[in-house]
Amino acid sequence: MRAARTFREQSILFFALLTCICIVACGAPGVPTPPRPVVPRPVTDLAGRQQGSSVILTFTLPKKSDENETLAALPSIEIFRGERAAGASGAAAKTTTQLIYTVPSALVDTYMKEGLIEFRDPLKPESLHGQEFVYMVRARASTKRASVDSNIISVRTLPVPPAPTNVHVTALKESAIELGWTAPRQDTAAGGGIAGYRVYRGELPADAPIPSGEIADTLKLKMSVPLVLLGPAPGNSFRDTDFTFGVTYVYMVRTVADEQGQPVESSDSAPLIVTPKDIFPPAAPQRLVAVPSRNEQATGNGGGTIELSWDINQETDLQGYYVYRSEQPGTTGERISKSLLLTPTFRDNNAMPGKQYTYRVTAVDRSGNESPFSSPVTAAVPQQRER
Repeated sequence: MRAARTFREQSILFFALLTCICIVACGAPGVPTPPRPVVPRPVTDLAGRQQGSSVILTFTLPKKSDENETLAALPSIEIFRGERAAGASGAAAKTTTQLIYTVPSALVDTYMKEGLIEFRDPLKPESLHGQEFVYMVRARASTKRASVDSNIISVRTLPVPPAPTNVHVTALKESAIELGWTAPRQDTAAGGGIAGYRVYRGELPADAPIPSGEIADTLKLKMSVPLVLLGPAPGNSFRDTDFTFGVTYVYMVRTVADEQGQPVESSDSAPLIVTPKDIFPPAAPQRLVAVPSRNEQATGNGGGTIELSWDINQETDLQGYYVYRSEQPGTTGERISKSLLLTPTFRDNNAMPGKQYTYRVTAVDRSGNESPFSSPVTAAVPQQRER
């Protein structure tokens, strides 16, 4: 009897253990679950504005996933656009956006400008009559899944005036680069007509090849300093007074029209590339003075010296001075300073006693431009008195 009970207890224990094993086995992983695709965080600061016949979109590129992990590479960008008729409201105002452009991951950095992605969406000029364009973007780090939609923006577009033509340099002066252009006719701008112009300037790298011929698009220029607004111009001319010789500048002008009470810029003019060269010499040195003296110990062969001095030139790019001496009145003579003088003084140790010399001085800047001659001065070392 006891043996049968023991056997029954052992059997129950065995089946209980077997059940536990089955339960544990059922909880073990079966087919491996595929990893979740990396999904970038959504764009939250999408903004847009009209520029000429294009809409410029700007936003911050996501750098982390929705699980707060740093993305291994730049995500690709998908641009969506929809159109809403002017004055639409209610159900008609609801707009469905469609994918219009994809920026591949390898090209995303070419759209980077001052820490933001800048994308230009060119539109047909005939569609810019009060229509409202709606935009949304997504970021994608894998082919399986993109980020959720960005914030949605709308840009109401207005008619665009024609861009100026024939932007050129009218005069290059030491203090200014003077620009001019051909203005479009007033009747080509709708609304309030042409209100003025805006002049923009960028810079090319020092080692950049200068394109030959006319450039139709500033986007094709790899500028080291992007275009910035120099200032407005009421007419078809502008003076740039803040420039540096030797720097290659890119100038671009836009027409500004008054459309429905707000200013609207044209598209870019053809860019003008200018590298101003310093061809302007310093002013002639002033108040040249010559003081002769008898000096038996002079190191030269003349036995006398003539000390020259003059006022310091005020040019900021001054490099030095040259001294010229003539033995014939009315002639320039020859240069007697072997190298550029850094100070406005010179001692002529080769003056012969009793002989008259005429001196002139020039100033030289860092570009090698030499000034006109100073006013001449004449001096002679006195002869030794007979004892």
